[in-house]
Amino acid sequence: MDRFLFTFFNGEVMWEYLPKILSGMWVTTYLAAFVIATGLALGLLLAVLRSTLSQKMPAPLSWLAEALRLLIIFFVDVMRSVPPLVLIVLFFYGLPALGLDIAGLGATWLALSLVLAAFAEEIYWAGLIAVAKGQWEAARSTGLGFLQTLIYVVLPQAIRLTVPPLTNRTIAITKGTALGQVVAVQEILYQAYSGLSFSSNPSPLTLGALAYLVLFLPVVVAGRWIETRFAWRR
Repeated sequence: MDRFLFTFFNGEVMWEYLPKILSGMWVTTYLAAFVIATGLALGLLLAVLRSTLSQKMPAPLSWLAEALRLLIIFFVDVMRSVPPLVLIVLFFYGLPALGLDIAGLGATWLALSLVLAAFAEEIYWAGLIAVAKGQWEAARSTGLGFLQTLIYVVLPQAIRLTVPPLTNRTIAITKGTALGQVVAVQEILYQAYSGLSFSSNPSPLTLGALAYLVLFLPVVVAGRWIETRFAWRR
């Protein structure tokens, strides 16, 4: 037991690297917040645009609308298929070759945001098509246009339907911020591995695990509360 405690719960080592782990927690927190905000907003925009493009349009615009709709579907399918780690490395090393310099933090944010947007778009889209057709017809019969019906009548119902899967996907993608350590983003895992390398003791990894627990357990609890409070009940 003494050897186990010395190896994984070395108080001296943990105290030495605690400030760096706290610094990593701050990086992880604001990175996750930006990923959530960008990913959910972009996913909702794509779902609404896809719904709009699915409507009948005049002949000159129908081919353009169909092309854009297929482009959205292609983007969503690709982003859902490619591992986030591959995207992070691709953006970090590939974009500079195109003259677009991007830091590790930016590459991680962009990759995770696009992945979350792709999953969110599919979830929002499923919510939109799950709303009863009678809701559309009733709203249109009152004189509301398509966009007015979508925004004021259908979308609020669709969002409530999507609360459980959306919160689960959001929690899953925010934990992916740990992938940023491969491009030197100084988040929790990066700081924990650095501590392990310098101290030759895995206690910083234990401290990092505790930091993730402190950071994400309230998020999981909050997600469960949101599901209970705002989820659709038939």
